[in-house]
Amino acid sequence: MDRLTQLETFVAVATRGSLTAAAKSEGVAPAIVGRRIDALEERLGVKLLLRTTRRLTLTHEGSAFLEDCQRLLTELANAEASVSAGGVKASGHLRVTAPAGFGRRHVAPLVPRFHELHPEVTISLNLSDRVIDMAGENFDCAVRVGDLPDSSLVSMRLADNRRRCVATPEFLRRHGVPQHPTDLVRFACLTLSSDASQTRGWAFRVPRTAPGRQDDGALDRARVPSPGDAGADPVDDAQAHEVIHLKPSGPLDCSDGQVLHDWCLAGHGIAWRSTWEVEAEIDAGLLVPVLDRFAAPPNGIYAVFPQRKHLPLRVRLWLDFLKAHYARPDYWGRAAG
Repeated sequence: MDRLTQLETFVAVATRGSLTAAAKSEGVAPAIVGRRIDALEERLGVKLLLRTTRRLTLTHEGSAFLEDCQRLLTELANAEASVSAGGVKASGHLRVTAPAGFGRRHVAPLVPRFHELHPEVTISLNLSDRVIDMAGENFDCAVRVGDLPDSSLVSMRLADNRRRCVATPEFLRRHGVPQHPTDLVRFACLTLSSDASQTRGWAFRVPRTAPGRQDDGALDRARVPSPGDAGADPVDDAQAHEVIHLKPSGPLDCSDGQVLHDWCLAGHGIAWRSTWEVEAEIDAGLLVPVLDRFAAPPNGIYAVFPQRKHLPLRVRLWLDFLKAHYARPDYWGRAAG
């Protein structure tokens, strides 16, 4: 049996977490994968994997051997790429997942462009708001928006993600403009329904309440500096400000963010949306931002993947491709349209 095949199979099993997942990725039967692992362990004279009916774990020797195998296979792939026609040449299948709304606007349009640059790479794009088990479902990369939970996965920040309150000019002419986050109680706000994932509400950065003062739920508007105040606190003074979360309400709510976006464009209320979703409409004058001086610090747009070292060439090129596009100053306003 080919030694290189044994090593590749061992890496696939170890990184994907099961014989079945590795077999699926290699297009062979699980029994063949099992025989390759058995032959490798017999040749080395050491147990690399502990297998039960429910789980698979690496032994101490297996963990050390995995790192060496990944390094050797990566060096081999790079050596082959360096002498292939056209220099660096990626191939194989790339599986990517992203949130539905963001993915439709900012991942799906880039997939065909990436394929044009690397025609030997085939690509599957999964759009879902469900948090994907990347190892269990054999994904190479996930694009995720917002704060990341603690995880063994590796993340790369691709861009900032800010949230802004927006409404149509006509809505603001008819109903007025909120001057402070607490004013939102008097406005029709378009919110995610209670069964959606966003449970903390809308985030705003406001001056801290004076020490010892009892806050009855209305923030101290007298301490909010106006843009022209000579003595205004600097925007980045974290000690003078805090992030609060409000849960405004209105006659309309929905579990789908795209619907809220559409309702906002139709003039039905104020929405709290990500810049990647509304930047083009703001630039075009279709939507007007409000309460920007109270905007919370941005979170991030991330690429998430199982490991930092020894990524397949197609994955590394995809990550570089995303980062290069998202880093362009003109990208977000133009791409969102």
